[in-house]
Amino acid sequence: MSVSTTIKSIQDIMRKDAGVDGDAQRIGQLVWTFFLKIFDDQEQELELLQDNYTSPIPEKLRWRNWAADAEGITGDELLDFINNDLFKTLKELELNAGTNGRGIVVRSVFEDAYNYMKNGTLIRQVVNKINEIDFNRSTDRHTFGDIYEQILKDLQSAGNAGEFYTPRAVTQFMVDMVNPQLGEKILDPACGTGGFLTCSIEHVRNTDVKTAEDEQLLQKSVFGVEKKALPHLLCTTNMLLHGIEVPSNIRHDNTLARPLRNYSPKDRVDVVVTNPPFGGTEEDGIEANFPANFRTRETAD
Repeated sequence: MSVSTTIKSIQDIMRKDAGVDGDAQRIGQLVWTFFLKIFDDQEQELELLQDNYTSPIPEKLRWRNWAADAEGITGDELLDFINNDLFKTLKELELNAGTNGRGIVVRSVFEDAYNYMKNGTLIRQVVNKINEIDFNRSTDRHTFGDIYEQILKDLQSAGNAGEFYTPRAVTQFMVDMVNPQLGEKILDPACGTGGFLTCSIEHVRNTDVKTAEDEQLLQKSVFGVEKKALPHLLCTTNMLLHGIEVPSNIRHDNTLARPLRNYSPKDRVDVVVTNPPFGGTEEDGIEANFPANFRTRETAD
């Protein structure tokens, strides 16, 4: 079965569940499950490449140990596991000085993620469909990348599309014109689902990355900030999908919440590519973070 057919089947299954109300919830549900599958597939590669790799996710919560078996837990048992074990643990994942960046990513993703589905049998059907996609297979990964773009476009019917999605042709054109180079710090301060960042990654990778050292430099050069939970989840998953092993530089935060005076030379970047949301209003007090002649709560100004 093709990847596109698999995605359609998953969406059809989700529509049967009484807990999933509308496109935004369906997309949110879809993406946290894909995040865990992509994360686990990526870990399989890391375990081969790194002798001492340790997953930040507790063993019983790793995708391979509860989701990979098509005949595994289902029904009320699966629903209880997801709500009271998986989500509870990952939302409160213990972080300490020894925690690797991937652990920070997992916790930040699940802090504002939700399981909307109420039928454990339907969840098992969704999980089994997702297992048909191998994100370590280049053809599956490439095809899913195109489908992921379509999922992002579907957000247009889930709310204000301007908050989430800039058309691929626009992001690609802007990145090509800016022409970021290897070694430059690239920032999108209102990164949404990560369209500008993924275009920047592929642009630099295709033009400048020649060695493993080049790739590692690129991995550390991409930065994003997103205020809202769903696009942050989408962006983080998008980074994994585009080969960023530790997308801990994608922060769930509001760029404008930091006073201008608190920025220092170490915060400087080389390239900014962004399309910030227009037509909105910031929360009270945000404008006080900036000089008087620039103060406004209107995001369009």
